Amino acid sequence: MTILLTTLNAKYIHTNLAIRLLYGLNSDWPGLAWKEFTINQDRDEIARYCADFQVVAFSCYIWNITQTLETARKIKALNPQTQILLGGPEVSYDWQEVIARPEVDYIITGEGETPFREFLYAWPNVDHLANLASKTPSGEVRYVSDPAIFDLSLYRDIRPWQNDPPETLAGKVLYVETSRGCPYKCEFCLASLDNKVRYLPDEHIKSSLLYLMQHGKVIKFLDRTFNIKRDFTLDIFRFILEHHRPENVFQFEITADILHPDIVRFIEENVPPGLFRFEIGIQSVNARVNLEVSRKQNFDKTKGIIQALQHKVEMHLDLIVGLPLETLPDIRHGFEEVFRLFAPELQLGFLKFLKGTPVREKYEQHGFVFDPEPPYEVIKSNYLSQAELDRIRLVEHALEMYWNKPRAIRTLKYVTERYSIFDFLEGLGGWFVQAFPFHQYTQAQAYERLLSFVQHQFPEDPFLPQLVELDYCSQHKSRPKPLLLPELDSEVKADLIAALQPNCLAKARFLAFKVGFDPNIMDVENRFEPGEFQVLLVYEGQRICTLKAMANPRSFPDFVNQTKSFSAH
Repeated sequence: MTILLTTLNAKYIHTNLAIRLLYGLNSDWPGLAWKEFTINQDRDEIARYCADFQVVAFSCYIWNITQTLETARKIKALNPQTQILLGGPEVSYDWQEVIARPEVDYIITGEGETPFREFLYAWPNVDHLANLASKTPSGEVRYVSDPAIFDLSLYRDIRPWQNDPPETLAGKVLYVETSRGCPYKCEFCLASLDNKVRYLPDEHIKSSLLYLMQHGKVIKFLDRTFNIKRDFTLDIFRFILEHHRPENVFQFEITADILHPDIVRFIEENVPPGLFRFEIGIQSVNARVNLEVSRKQNFDKTKGIIQALQHKVEMHLDLIVGLPLETLPDIRHGFEEVFRLFAPELQLGFLKFLKGTPVREKYEQHGFVFDPEPPYEVIKSNYLSQAELDRIRLVEHALEMYWNKPRAIRTLKYVTERYSIFDFLEGLGGWFVQAFPFHQYTQAQAYERLLSFVQHQFPEDPFLPQLVELDYCSQHKSRPKPLLLPELDSEVKADLIAALQPNCLAKARFLAFKVGFDPNIMDVENRFEPGEFQVLLVYEGQRICTLKAMANPRSFPDFVNQTKSFSAH
């Protein structure tokens, strides 16, 4: 039998660890091959490649199941004899409708290692295998469930990444799995269904990690809560510090409010800035909401850890919109609390009713209506109307465009200090979409729309247009044409240039203008300090410009603090 292990990744830079692990465990099988595609590739082209195999095994997730089934249909059209085998989290629960499809022949549920190997060696007589759904010629479904779990110690000598050409790894996100399961029971998460945490062999973890450090750049740990065990966490951190290269970046999903003080101390004393990224799922700051979905979190402790380590660790924070009991005012409050932490990335996600999760099974209790098609996103509930969710989506779009990119960091930090950042982003999202569809705009249009928004909604605020200008001009590698502010005259500009170190000016170009605040304090301390400053932006051609600001003797008039609400219209 010839069999292809494959998947459709969300992007080219993404990689799939599951098919590499299965290939590593079964590389002795002479007809086994593996290959990755993306959801954006031509499905006919993918089908032509796959149709030459007797069996095509797809790794299925919420982001690729629709494209995978379409590809399977095309494979069947080219070669009806090719058998389609599906596995992965998206088909491990509520799989009955999927197996009924004519393009699907088999589904492996749960952990795939044991049933996949048994499938290889039993072929073609596989109908009796446990955790394998199949169909009789008449269409009757056969399935036997076996709760036995795979012995992770068998991965001791498996090196999943060493079948990749080493030169291809540096430009991709590479994954390491050190454990399976999660001790928590959050009802919206598939990890909550396996509360027994099991660790892979130390030899497998460290050999894989060492290989990825030598050949890759961005390395992401798949553990749902990496910091459960203090000693294990510190051991991996020490191994990384001993072997990493300067270009390596490591991303961990952690639960911040249980981060052991010894781990905090170790990071503060030993980890260089920028080496680690922590992904922290805050989801909600409301304790009552968290308890409703069997989630425990102390937000004050979480916030304290973030503030203590953000000078060393890049923070990626997550919130979920649509959780039971949480209304629009609750979400607005929680968003503003979390945004004030100024993490480089804040994801505002919407509740998804994943197959197999308790929140999906109990959806009627809270009046949830959700999309029956992937990604099964919330439409409305007893706590949020569809119109309110649409308003929050405007916030999410503006957040992604102007903070996560990042295009308007100084502007949004200032807004957070003076106004409601939630209302501002909602208004900005509505203002933007009146002129351009989301995801169809140039960078210049993004800034022009932001500038017109603050001029229209805040005509009395002298600082916002200046902040937009500074954000705009700071995002370029070459000297742009300013949006609004007049340049300083050549004599003043020459004085500013002369104050810089001469060895950095060989091929540089410059912009200079006056602003009514101290950009250095804003960048370093996240604090707005009024005053009259001359700003010089230096463009060296190879990187985003550097900024120098010098104070004038006389101060800028104080601007009175005020709060303002506004709508998209």
